[in-house]
Amino acid sequence: MHEAVPRSFEDVPHALLHKRVRDVASGVEGELMAVVREDVSDTAAREHWVQLAYVRGPSGREISTAVANIQAV
Repeated sequence: MHEAVPRSFEDVPHALLHKRVRDVASGVEGELMAVVREDVSDTAAREHWVQLAYVRGPSGREISTAVANIQAV
């Protein structure tokens, strides 16, 4: 049986926070809601941290993408 492992994350300041942005990977445009540094490790023995941007599109749904994919519009 697989047990859920709580994920660690922390907020990261970003110049485009709450501004209109485009995710170049998906083409989605919307508001940058958050940038977080998140532990995406598959084991506790070896941490792997990434920075993710959360963009709220026109439908109201949020998508996550790499921070490098974010551009101001």
